[in-house]
Amino acid sequence: MKVEQIYTGCLAQGAYYIESEGEAVIIDPLREVQPYINMAERRGATIKYVFETHFHADFVSGHIDLAKQTGATIVYGPTSMKMGFEATVATDGQEFRVGKATIRVIHTPGHTMESSCYLLIDEAGKEQAIFTGDTLFIGDVGRPDLAQKVVEDLTQEILAGHLYDSLRNKIMPLPDHLTVYPAHGAGSACGKMMSKETTDTLGNQKASNYALRANMTKEEFTKEVLSGLMPPPSYFPQNVMLNINGYDSLETVMQRGTTALSPAEFEAVATDSRAIILDTRAPQTFVKGFVPNAINIGIDGSFAVWVGSLIPDVKQEILLITDEGREEEVITRLARVGYDFALGYLKGGVEAWKEAGFEIDTIESVLPAVVAEAMQKGEANILDVRKVSEYNAEHIKGVENAPLDYINDSMLKVDKNKTYFVHCAGGYRSVVFASILRARGYTNLIDVQGGFKALKETNQFEMTDFVPQTTEL
Repeated sequence: MKVEQIYTGCLAQGAYYIESEGEAVIIDPLREVQPYINMAERRGATIKYVFETHFHADFVSGHIDLAKQTGATIVYGPTSMKMGFEATVATDGQEFRVGKATIRVIHTPGHTMESSCYLLIDEAGKEQAIFTGDTLFIGDVGRPDLAQKVVEDLTQEILAGHLYDSLRNKIMPLPDHLTVYPAHGAGSACGKMMSKETTDTLGNQKASNYALRANMTKEEFTKEVLSGLMPPPSYFPQNVMLNINGYDSLETVMQRGTTALSPAEFEAVATDSRAIILDTRAPQTFVKGFVPNAINIGIDGSFAVWVGSLIPDVKQEILLITDEGREEEVITRLARVGYDFALGYLKGGVEAWKEAGFEIDTIESVLPAVVAEAMQKGEANILDVRKVSEYNAEHIKGVENAPLDYINDSMLKVDKNKTYFVHCAGGYRSVVFASILRARGYTNLIDVQGGFKALKETNQFEMTDFVPQTTEL
């Protein structure tokens, strides 16, 4: 029997490959399914089942494409939700054979009502591992406020109560030696304080996970699990519906998005459509020259998460500017979170745009020493665009927090008649923030290279006392 975790860092997401006697299953696959198919083919195995732990909110699963291409059966735990594709709705405790191994469905409502875990039993009949989806993470549990965005009569308190019961009655009685394989790790918005570790034993989690304290009442659990939650990204409910109802094949999405546009064609489409121009180059490359009105979300950061947080509609048409040769990567990573309507990319990039005689724009970007000098002169208006939790942990005294993840509210703090230095943690989000506001007519923002870390290292700014974060949201 083989078990392999396939972890995707930019989404902090874990998919799983399980194989026994030439039969395989995939749990919670990403949108691009060919790597799973290749893995099975290399090992001479047939993918028999695609198990989904729940209707995911933070990414579009590859269950539909994978089933179509392999003939595998899609399996969900108990649900009354009508789906736009063929699937088996399992009952609590139902078992599925994979070679000589067995996978048992454990219905664990709470994160969502259909959430289920999958218990792996080896060829000898010994329970070996549990795939917990978003029910149990390493160091945390799934936030119980997402399903209320899809089902109106649910509240986060009702869901928290279900989660408490599921953990106590279904998960905690299981043996300590089980390996816990969750769907997410640190960085995911599906929990508030997950560990960077992506596996652990259930026994260790019983001893260390705040939500699994043996003497915890339901009221205490509800209070603790709901504290520190922030509103989820706007794309979450839209991804849920894509996972329930279905979506275009990735092949269709790729064909549409990989259309190469000359500068003249690119300009014409930008003028004639409602498309957003999305530039995915590195922040410090972007600021030196970009197509006017383009926004920057760099591919080498938490790209998909920030796209989902900052572009409200997954059906938004998008024109792409990428590093040469990375067009397919960008389109794939957009598709992972349901942004399927890339219309094409600028052939030859910004250099071709300039050579064609089109105008470019820039954003001023300075070193921390420039900010320090301005502050000493009393001429520094500084915006900290990190998350509220980061700002509360430590910030420069007197600096206002304008979180990138709530940019429509944050931009109300910006006076067009004042000049602002903008910083994040390391220099990625500050350029995103400045580019979005510049596209909306704000030309008074200056990026701070290196962000808060670089500012702090100068020892020229008075900081608040450090307070450990209780949430990453």
